Amino acid sequence: MQLARPLRGIIPPLVTPLSGPDTLDVAGLERLIDHQIRGGVHGIFVLGTTGEGPALAYETRRELIRRVVKHVDGRVAVLVGVTDTAYSETRKLARYAAEEGADAVVVAPPYYFYSSQQDLLEMVRQLAKDSDLPIFLYNMPSMTKMWFEPETVLEAAKIDKVYGLKDSSGDLDYLARVVELMHDRTDFTILIGPEELLRDGMKLGAHGGVNGGANVLPQLYVDLYSACAKGEDELSEKLHRQVLDFGNAVYDPADKEYRHIRGLKSGLSVMGICNDLPVWPYRPCGGVFRTSVAEYLERQFQLQV
Repeated sequence: MQLARPLRGIIPPLVTPLSGPDTLDVAGLERLIDHQIRGGVHGIFVLGTTGEGPALAYETRRELIRRVVKHVDGRVAVLVGVTDTAYSETRKLARYAAEEGADAVVVAPPYYFYSSQQDLLEMVRQLAKDSDLPIFLYNMPSMTKMWFEPETVLEAAKIDKVYGLKDSSGDLDYLARVVELMHDRTDFTILIGPEELLRDGMKLGAHGGVNGGANVLPQLYVDLYSACAKGEDELSEKLHRQVLDFGNAVYDPADKEYRHIRGLKSGLSVMGICNDLPVWPYRPCGGVFRTSVAEYLERQFQLQV
């Protein structure tokens, strides 16, 4: 698929359905993909944070890429997260994604060891040489401890294969600075991760979102994107409040580290789409919280759970 430049819309960071440790819930994965596409999403991003990518075995990552690309079958673009602590593994996964027919790769700063901005820029330059696919930068400082600084994004954008940035920093000042620097690069995609900032981010100039909640309610996020893109302020405000309400109901406030992944998988499970197991050793939601998720989805969105 030839990626549009800039890539616009809602590109959900797909959760990874599992039936056991490093075992894909294949039927659930296929139902989840179809659920996204029926909801009108503009692409799918696998092996990101919401997809638990860094915690999956390498063979499971490859199987996921293979199965997602096959089942999507060109209906939407498939973006693949290839971030690893070892650059050699990043390169291998990027090459595998290209062989299997993915449309782009997404790379964050390698976590654990500190990298300077020059180190990060050199990594991106090398990946552009080693991969045949377009590259999206992934700014995720809460997980990687490092940022692609705005000036680094500007410099990286001069590399032919670098198509855009996914910003999950939650810092609108950072986003505004990137938008300002990229003003003359109308082909450069800027996507925002935190769903509670999608509306404000698009007002600043972002082209869409990579929002975890779209796993459960893709149509809601697509409608919010569309309302923002059309400048329909009253409608976008209403939909924005629904997104906030959904997040408050599904993301367990008692679970500070893994709450959004467990909450999303719980919601998908009670909807009958896929299994709710997080990657081992993390535990699924249960008991009172799982019941509250089911009651919320049934009450607010008339979903059969």
